[in-house]
Amino acid sequence: MIYWAPLLHFYQPPTQIHWVLDRICDESYRPLIRVFNDMPTARVTVNINAVLTELLRDHGKMDIIEGLAELAERGQIEFTGSGKYHPILPLIPQEEASRQISQNWQANRAILGQAYNPAGFFPPEMAYSRDLAPAILETGHRWVILSGVACPASWPVDEIHYVPEGMDGLNVFFRDDLLSNEISFRQTDEADFINHLRRIGNGKKDAYVITAMDAETFGHHIKNWEKLFLEEVYGAICPPTSGELGEACVPPVAPGQGASVYSNNFIATVGKDAPAAPVQQHFRLLQHGEATSGIQSVTISQLLDLFPRGAAIQPHASSWSTSGDDLRANNPYPLWLDKDNEIHRFLWEHMEIAIQMVKRSRELADNEGSHYYVDIARALLDRSLHSDQFWWASRRPWWDINLVNRGLMQQFEALFNAYKAIRTSGCSPQIKTELYYLEVAARDLRAKIRDRLLLS
Repeated sequence: MIYWAPLLHFYQPPTQIHWVLDRICDESYRPLIRVFNDMPTARVTVNINAVLTELLRDHGKMDIIEGLAELAERGQIEFTGSGKYHPILPLIPQEEASRQISQNWQANRAILGQAYNPAGFFPPEMAYSRDLAPAILETGHRWVILSGVACPASWPVDEIHYVPEGMDGLNVFFRDDLLSNEISFRQTDEADFINHLRRIGNGKKDAYVITAMDAETFGHHIKNWEKLFLEEVYGAICPPTSGELGEACVPPVAPGQGASVYSNNFIATVGKDAPAAPVQQHFRLLQHGEATSGIQSVTISQLLDLFPRGAAIQPHASSWSTSGDDLRANNPYPLWLDKDNEIHRFLWEHMEIAIQMVKRSRELADNEGSHYYVDIARALLDRSLHSDQFWWASRRPWWDINLVNRGLMQQFEALFNAYKAIRTSGCSPQIKTELYYLEVAARDLRAKIRDRLLLS
């Protein structure tokens, strides 16, 4: 038996505008929900950052929230935890990382209800460092999903490696980067994908494979890809019987053991307007005598009951956009903190000042006026930690000066209110002057960033 555990990552930044959100909902989110409603044997793991859940609620798109919750209640999908505003967790202070993880759980539980009960954790952009493991465990998660490039040991297809942290350790799953990117960039079709799944077992009795990608890949980035790929694959694995979809085609089988196979990291580059892959029919594989009954879709948590524990490991610090060359260059987060990217460096220096100023404002606030500005600063800082501003400054290959500047302005607004809280507090003039110089330093950084945005 080959167990396929797909993960879909739903996310939009807090700066997203209404008409773009409308388009994504119509092109991707609603069609995806229809696919799973039409195929009740299909299984998938879903990460939805709470910033998006709140955007959907606030923009009157409760049908999407309710649709996901209903699928979870039926057991077709499981949710994961994450950071609320999609920060690069290894690049922010641990205190801020824990806050983002807790905020994500609280907001999603309030909006999605009891259906939101994550056992696993999806770090935004799969950005991970070993310092993150305690925060993941302390917030009640049993496993984490990372990019394949993070795997430091034999590639696991019939066992589950773990990080030796806490009482029971943190189970680690790795996405197949090659296969995931082939799907994301339309370099495969139903038949090739299913043949790839068969080969993954490499003669083992049982094996598993995990794919993970943005949910927006389906329908928004690639038009109708939820029909041309997802629907076709699910249909081939568990095709309709007598006009209806029944229970899972083949019940789970106790996993076997054996040697591992290797899956390397592969970054594809092809636009969303690439030529269409051939449309496959649900029964094509069966008509050609190719049995698909040995493949079953599952959620990632189900793998914990199907496969034994493997080795104790320490995954490489990395993200799902990190290549082997990046690791060798000690550049684990190249799209968000490239050591050769001056704008990245200035943005993070500015962010560090904003974080420090908000922290000091909370410590120094001692009256109603100062607490008013502290509350504003704290909420603005949470939002300003989102990853997009750094991604748009990466030039790998994307670049957008307005989106970088928009993120910088969010940082500034947090810092601005934090310093106003300090000025209205009863702290000493000396402290106010010292922190004013820090605000001036941030002002200089903003000027440097904007100069480089304008002159680059």
